[in-house]
Amino acid sequence: MTMPIFNDGISETELPIDSAVTTDVVVVGSGPAGASAALLLSTLGVDTIMITKYRWTANTPRAHITNQRAMEVFRDLGIEDQVLADATEHGLVGDTVFCTSIAGEEIGRIHTWGTRPDREADYRLASPCLTVDIPQSYLEPILVRNATQRGAQTRFSTEYLSHTQDADGVTVQVLDRLTGQEYSIRAKYLIGADGARSKVAADIDLPFDGAMDIAGSMNITFKADITRLVAHRPSVLYWVIQPGSNVGGIGAGLVRMVRPWNEWLIVWGYDISEEPPVVDDEAAAQIVRNLLGVPDLEVEITGTSLWGNNEMYATRLQQGRVFCAGDAVHRHPPSNGLGSNTSVQDSYNLAWKIAAVLKGHADPALLETYSAERAPVAERIVKRANKSSREFIDIFKALGVLDATSEAEMTAAIEERKANTPAGAAKRAALVRAMELKNYEFNAHGVELGQHYTSTAVVAEGAVPPSSARDADLYYEMSTVPGAHLPHAWVGDSAHRKALMDLAPYDRWTLLTGIAGEAWQDAAEKVGKDLGIPLDAVVIGPGREVTDLYYDWAKLREIGESGVLLVRPDKHIAWRAMELPASPEDELRTALLSILGRD
Repeated sequence: MTMPIFNDGISETELPIDSAVTTDVVVVGSGPAGASAALLLSTLGVDTIMITKYRWTANTPRAHITNQRAMEVFRDLGIEDQVLADATEHGLVGDTVFCTSIAGEEIGRIHTWGTRPDREADYRLASPCLTVDIPQSYLEPILVRNATQRGAQTRFSTEYLSHTQDADGVTVQVLDRLTGQEYSIRAKYLIGADGARSKVAADIDLPFDGAMDIAGSMNITFKADITRLVAHRPSVLYWVIQPGSNVGGIGAGLVRMVRPWNEWLIVWGYDISEEPPVVDDEAAAQIVRNLLGVPDLEVEITGTSLWGNNEMYATRLQQGRVFCAGDAVHRHPPSNGLGSNTSVQDSYNLAWKIAAVLKGHADPALLETYSAERAPVAERIVKRANKSSREFIDIFKALGVLDATSEAEMTAAIEERKANTPAGAAKRAALVRAMELKNYEFNAHGVELGQHYTSTAVVAEGAVPPSSARDADLYYEMSTVPGAHLPHAWVGDSAHRKALMDLAPYDRWTLLTGIAGEAWQDAAEKVGKDLGIPLDAVVIGPGREVTDLYYDWAKLREIGESGVLLVRPDKHIAWRAMELPASPEDELRTALLSILGRD
C-alpha cells in the first residue's frame, strides 16, 4: 500500500505507508511562530517539515501590529522589503481614536506605536525598523513562501495526531486529511506552534499559570469604503463607546482597519457565561452601521467568528526533544499587539540553538536555555496585555457610564463631560488621566523591546542591566550588558549605511570591537576554527571597512575601544570584555565553551 508524498508542491513520488518520512525538525503550525521557525531553520540549512491541518494560511486578519523587534527578525532574514510591500506604513497607524461612532463625536485620540513626536525619537533611536501594520492573512504567506523556497517541506491538510520521543529523536504521527491516511515522520526535534489550544503542549504536559476563556469576543469582517470618515485621522484602531448595540448590550466596540480604508474588522464582546450569540449577515451589517454611525452604509460582510480571551502562560516551554512556541505558550488578548511579535521572537531564539546542536557546534544542554530565556517573556506579555485590557475601565469610569442602566443614562453621562460645572470639570480631568494610562497599551516600548536574557547561554559575570529612572514598561533602555539585545546604531562608510545588527547575521557569531581591539580578529579566527563554529570579528573605526558614522556606537558600547562584544545569532549579547585582556584568545574560547555547553 502506498501514499502520495508531495515534494515542494510540484512533483509526486510513492512511499510505502508504513515507512517513516525523516527530517531534522517537524514544525506543527504555519502561523507566525511556526512559519517563522520553518523559515529560520531552513535559512540555517536545517531539514524541516512544517505541517498544518488547514488547507492554506490564515483566512482572517487576526494579528496585525508588527513591532520593531519582529521587523528586525524579518530584516535579518532578508524579507523586510516583502513585509513592507504588503504592510500599512508606520505613518498611518498612529491616531488611536475614541468616539461615540466613527461618524459621530470624538472623545479623544492617542498617538500610538511611537508616532507622537517625542516618542518617535525613542523608536527611531532604538531600531533600524519601525512598527507597521500587516494583517496575519498577509504575513503568513510571506513567511511560508520563503520557508518553502529555502528548503522547508510545507504540507497543508496534514494534522498532528501524537508523538513519542526517545533518546535519539521524535516520531510524529500525522493524518493526511485529504486521503484519511496516517503516517509517521521521524525527526530529531519537534516544535509545537499549534496555537492557544495546542495539542503538542497538552501532550508534553507543559505547566501553565492562569485561565482560558475569561471573556468572549466576536469578530465581524467587512468591506466598506469610509475614507471620508478616517483618512484625515489615520489609524488602525477606532474605539467606539456606544450604548444600544444589538450584540453585547451597553459597552464598547473596536473598529480595526485591515486595509486602508475599505476593509475592516469589528471586535465586540459578549458574555462568555451565556449562550454564544448567533449573528447572521443582516445582524452583522446592522452592528457595522451602528458603530460607524452611518445608517444607510453599503456593507459587504465577509465573515463572523467567536473567540475567547485568555490569561495563561507556560512556566516551562519544552520537554526533552519537544518545544512549544507562540500562542501555544502565551495566551492573551490582543492588547499591546504583542502576540505575533512574541511568537516570531520565540522562534528566533530557538532555531539557531537547534541548528547549533544539530551541526555539532553546541551540546544539547544549550536547548535548555530556551525555556530559561523565553518563559519570563511569556509571563510578562500575558500579564501586560491583560492589564492593558482591564485599564479600559478607567475611561468608562471617567465618563461615568459604569452605573448607567439605560441608553439614555449612558448618553447623558457622556454628554456631561461638556458641561461648565464642577461635575463636568471633574469628568474632563479624569479623562485626561484615563487616556494617559492607555500609553501602557499603545506605547509600551520597554515591553516590546526590553527583553533581557538570563541563562547559561549568557556569561554575565555579575554584570546587571543599568537602572533607569524611566518607566521600564514605557521606555526601552539600550545596553550591552550580557543578556541584553544589541543596541542600535548606524555604521558604514561614505557609500553605505548599515544598522549595527546587520554586522551580526543570524548564521554566525560575531565579535564587535574598536581599532585598539584589532587583536580580537586573530582570536576569532583561531577560536572559530578550533571550535568549528562560524565566528567573525568586525573592527569599527576610521579607516576600517566599518566606521562609526554618527559616533553613536562609541556612546552606546559601554566598553573600552579595545574591549569586545560577543553577539549571538539572535542579536543578544552573550559575553563582553571591557578591555583587551592579556590573552584574548583564551578568554574568548573560555566564554564560548561555556555558552555552548562544551566545557
